[in-house]
This record gives sequence, structure tokens and C-alpha cells, in this order.
Amino acid sequence: MIPRRVTDALPELEVFAHAVQARRPDDGTWCEAWTVRDVLIHQTGNAEEPARVLAAHLAGAPVETRGFDRENPYRAMTDRELWSAFHSRCEQLVEVTAAAASDASPHDEVRWTGRSVKVPFFAEHMREELVLHRWDLTGDDSIAVRALTESWMTEHSVNEVGQPLFGRGAAHLDWAGGERTEARLRVPGTDDILVTADAEGSSMRLVAQEGRATIESDAAVRALLIWGRRPADASRWHSDAGPEALRAMRTLLSGY
Repeated sequence: MIPRRVTDALPELEVFAHAVQARRPDDGTWCEAWTVRDVLIHQTGNAEEPARVLAAHLAGAPVETRGFDRENPYRAMTDRELWSAFHSRCEQLVEVTAAAASDASPHDEVRWTGRSVKVPFFAEHMREELVLHRWDLTGDDSIAVRALTESWMTEHSVNEVGQPLFGRGAAHLDWAGGERTEARLRVPGTDDILVTADAEGSSMRLVAQEGRATIESDAAVRALLIWGRRPADASRWHSDAGPEALRAMRTLLSGY
């Protein structure tokens, strides 16, 4: 059983854990390169690294964020060992974020993946990882759709993650001729997500609705799109932007 203090801090943890337990470790997922076991390995690393970085900040000895090779030790574990490690790392993350909430200002800046984030980022980012990667396991079930629809999911992705989401996709676009990509991802009744990219860099921000949308969808689909995912039902998104604009946007937002 997951301790109450952990599920209070990470309310999405329990349904993620149930989704893992309902499947075989070697089952496929909606993240095409990963099995269920791969997702769990990734999530174990996702819990460990923020705790390590935030704890070092609290100790006054900052460390740099490690790459995804931090997951390698978990690949050598048995399924039982991995499951235990996942729970342990989530508990450690909750302990560190609780200490940070008590001992640090929420406005303190912490180095994370080459940029600075505020202290509350770390728990919220793990919550986002739990929502996104549960969808990788389950697809568009009602729990996933409801979680992805929450406005904080979109706001965290745009405002707190932002630039890293372009890393893989931007490398596959050719900016040599001065090309520029601009896309508006729209959900009726909310701000657009404006995505722009050229040879100078890429950006993503929430802006007032204006002009034509590149893609219009429900909120859950939009959250998936900016992470390079696709809903099972393609009729949940709509576009008259044309194939070139859609292809460029899809390439840029190809996710992890």
C-alpha cells in the first residue's frame, strides 16, 4: 500500500500504479519504443532525479541534472526489485519536496536541465509525468482524459517545461533557407498555445485567441499533442492548415 502522505503529495500515483499492475511488464504501450517495464524504469528515474537535485540545493551543494543514462541501473533489476525501487524513489521525492516546502522559499530558483525552476516545480512535474505516462499505458480511458484536461497540465507543460519539448523535433527541421514554423493549438474558450520555431530557436507560450488555428481540439488532446502523443480517435482534432503546416508542427512537437 502506498502511504497516505505520498498519495496526498502525488495524487496521480495510485492510478498510475494500478495501471502498471494491470499489465505484463513486456506489454506494449502507446509510447511505441517502450514496454510497460520501460515506462516504469523511466518513472523511477523521474522520481529519483528531482529528489537528488532538490536535496542538493537544500544542502547548499547544487548538482547538475543527469541525462537519461540515470535509468541504466534500473534496467539491471528484476521486476520485483524495480517495483520496490519505484515506490522508494517516489517516497524519497515526497520527503524532499516536503522539506523544501518547509525550509525553502517557493521563489527559490533551482538549476534543472540547463535552466532555473522554482521549488514547487519538482512535485508538480512528477505529477505531470504520472499523468502522461499513465496515458502511455492505458490510452484514452476516462481517467486519462480527465487528468489531461486539467488546466494545470497544459500550464505546466507550456510554462515550466517548454523549451525541452522541442529538443528532438527541432533537429529534424531544416532552417537553412530562413524558414519559420508557427502554429496555434486551440481549445475553444481558452488561450491558444502559440508555437514558433526558426533558426534562432523555438518557443511555446499561452496567448489570446487570434486568427486561424493550426489545430483545434479538446484540452486533453492538446496536452497530448505538445508531448508528441496522438489520441486513438483522430476525429477529436480538426485542421484546415494543410499538410505542410501539420507536418512541420508534428515534427517539431515529436516529444521524448
